Amino acid sequence: MIRAMHHNDGVPSTSSYAAAGVDTRAADSGVAALVEVLRSIDPGRPRLSLPLPGHYASVLEVAPGLGIALATDSVGSKVVVAEQCARFDTIGIDCVAMNVNDLICVGAEPLAVLDYVAVEQADPELLRGVALGLRAGAELAGVEIPGGEVCQLPEVIRGHPSPRGFDLVGSAIGRVALDRVLDGSLCRPGDALVGLPSSGVHSNGLTLARQALLQDAGLSLADTPGALLGQSIADALLEPTTIYVRAILALLGSEVPVHGLAHITGGGVLNLLRIGSGVGYEIAAPLAIPPIFELIAKAGAVPEREMWEVFNMGCGFCAIVPEAHADDATALLAGHHPGTRVIGALTDRAGVVSLPGLELAG
Repeated sequence: MIRAMHHNDGVPSTSSYAAAGVDTRAADSGVAALVEVLRSIDPGRPRLSLPLPGHYASVLEVAPGLGIALATDSVGSKVVVAEQCARFDTIGIDCVAMNVNDLICVGAEPLAVLDYVAVEQADPELLRGVALGLRAGAELAGVEIPGGEVCQLPEVIRGHPSPRGFDLVGSAIGRVALDRVLDGSLCRPGDALVGLPSSGVHSNGLTLARQALLQDAGLSLADTPGALLGQSIADALLEPTTIYVRAILALLGSEVPVHGLAHITGGGVLNLLRIGSGVGYEIAAPLAIPPIFELIAKAGAVPEREMWEVFNMGCGFCAIVPEAHADDATALLAGHHPGTRVIGALTDRAGVVSLPGLELAG
């Protein structure tokens, strides 16, 4: 599984995001060129990887009936906000979250995360802060961090301001029984779509969020707009990504049949189209939209369509279950993440995500 790591899959390059400096069309072309070469690798033995094109994680068969799942991701330009605020103790949670939340989408149990920290300068305060976040994230996800790498690259990394520059990337590994891999093939029109609330922006769309709030609207990270109910902009943007591992593992271990799982990251609700084939999604009752998104839309004059194509808009994860099991799934997941509820259903309109008054196509 290889996909564009620009944290906003599916957003047209003519959008506000492109104006902010993220040209997703060019990124997708670049990834296509990369994939074209890598898919021709000859390992000199039969391939171990399962065919899961476009999915959130890769699965390799390592023993009869047993697969290992792999995922890798960074925290994107959220590091810029951390640098500008000199607040480094939550960004590690995001690193763990972005990886383990992807891993569970194939039905895997996350076991460990490895971290890679590239720094402009090996500052003990910065690295201790990053480590505190990584530890907190690992404990929330129930994983170990048995190793990692710190690399000092003053010629490559430049901070905002210098010398606070850093980048943070993680890779996760998990295990999954091969007959329990969730590849989306069970998804059917009529299945229920259960939405789990996000904590806010998570780790996607920060380039557009910073452009809208700090440049277009001229606000500062220390500002506390009334819409944020006492939070500063820095507080809202650095709010750690929710980790859904324990809730989803409980669902997978229950009697509820699970047909699909989706981590709502860059690309917003269009992420749903990565799950299942020949199906679409109707979100008839979206979860409440956190104030930070309404502030971004207003500050940057970002169209409603683009907001849904870039951000999670209050829903950070989705579970797809048979309609008859929707109540049980909702009750179980809400015990971990209050506010979880059915937000819609799958349709036979392949490649289409519909919202009240809005229709998006992949």
